[in-house]
Amino acid sequence: MDHVTLLAEDGTAIGTRPKSEVHTTDTPLHLAFSCYVFDAGGRVLVTRRALTKRTWPGVWTNSFCGHPRPDEQMSAAVRRHGMHELGLELTELRVVLPDYRYRAVDASGIVENEICPVHVALVDGDPTGDPDEVAEWAWVEVDDLVEAVARAPFAFSPWMAEQLPRLRAIGEV
Repeated sequence: MDHVTLLAEDGTAIGTRPKSEVHTTDTPLHLAFSCYVFDAGGRVLVTRRALTKRTWPGVWTNSFCGHPRPDEQMSAAVRRHGMHELGLELTELRVVLPDYRYRAVDASGIVENEICPVHVALVDGDPTGDPDEVAEWAWVEVDDLVEAVARAPFAFSPWMAEQLPRLRAIGEV
């Protein structure tokens, strides 16, 4: 059973909890990450969350997200999830929004409450999505994605809708 790292308001670790018990209507602040994967042509990989996901099932989002295990290096966790969820070996992985934090409530009342550093990476090849994680995937032009999210933010994950303008502001998308 995977555990997540619980955080104090200042971002310091204060304990752990089984991942299966964290996302509720009263989710404690915890550590996570987001990753945007690009191909050699500059397209970004977007995924549609599996319909069985506890939060935001079936919603289109960034390439993948996850939680590092307690005491796991963040970059190792991002690489592990990239391989597990999408069968992708990441190259040129780097953190671009190290202090990103958000709280959002989905239609079922489940809360996300995370300090969630945002990463970017390159890959060579197409994903082989784990159906427990990903219902669909697509390579898209960054400008098209930014426009779609700006026009219909309700159709995408709230974290991606917040992250894209910030990534654009620092020249990462």
